[in-house]
Amino acid sequence: MPEAIVQTRGLTKIYGQLRALDNLDLEIEQGSIYGFIGPNGAGKTTCMRILCTLLEPTSGEAWINGLSVRDEPEKIRMHIGYMPDFFGVYGDMKVWEYMDFFARCYKIPQDRIGTLTDELLELVNLQDKKDDYVESLSRGMKQRLCLARTLIHDPDLLVLDEPASGLDPRARIEMRELLKELRSMGKTIMLSSHILTELADVCTHIGIIEKGRLLASGQVDEMIYRLQLQRRIRLVLTGGASGALEVLSSTNDVNDVQIMEPAPQTDEDPATISFGLTSPSNNYSPLIARLIEAGAQIREFVEERGDLEDVFMQVTKGEVQ
Repeated sequence: MPEAIVQTRGLTKIYGQLRALDNLDLEIEQGSIYGFIGPNGAGKTTCMRILCTLLEPTSGEAWINGLSVRDEPEKIRMHIGYMPDFFGVYGDMKVWEYMDFFARCYKIPQDRIGTLTDELLELVNLQDKKDDYVESLSRGMKQRLCLARTLIHDPDLLVLDEPASGLDPRARIEMRELLKELRSMGKTIMLSSHILTELADVCTHIGIIEKGRLLASGQVDEMIYRLQLQRRIRLVLTGGASGALEVLSSTNDVNDVQIMEPAPQTDEDPATISFGLTSPSNNYSPLIARLIEAGAQIREFVEERGDLEDVFMQVTKGEVQ
């Protein structure tokens, strides 16, 4: 099992009467892309700022690569690259000057800066913009430039707060593919977003947070399966629909039976039936046997995969606006 690069225990942050984080216990595996999901005000940004040593927790502990955010903030900063939701760029600098500035901040050797800048700009597909002023770049290009800047000291962990915010569809796809490439290079990535479908496409793990509490966390497929209220089954028949419908209507764990268009005109016609199944068991054999016994000619019996929106709506209560 991969080691945890991020760990928190009882992490709490209080602002006056507001408990922004409430005893948060979080683990992020090395080499994963961890999606942090939650409504606005749920505590995502507060947690990220604490992990990046930009904010002191009220109580609890957090570690990056085994280093305490309370006791060793300067060491931690060499292990992380942070891109906030509202990132800053210096519009009156050229792209290469922007990269050069941050390389010097991280004390990159002078004879290495030029080559490193070229490598990172090529990675984010901005090599042809090297001599352009930052203010002339599109928002998507500025996002990629900011991401290149977070990589300049070769951190183990990238913490990205809403990295796809404000991007057009093409720029979002480019950002998603870039994150996958960074993972293949050995980076661990923690990102927050409310665009759930995009997280499903890129993340290996997700955590759902609301009112400062971590409600669920785990691998994406495992979470979708474990937290679905019911499974959805698609039954494709080459004949025998009437017998199948009779069995389904008399089965306690089956609900919301739907005959998909085109509906069969006779019992010899093909048919597709969709239905919900609330049984916790993964053993479909008894139900399939009953369907066959009733004359159903089964071509497919397929469990339809849910999505992150199903998980999110089930786990959260919508208490944060």
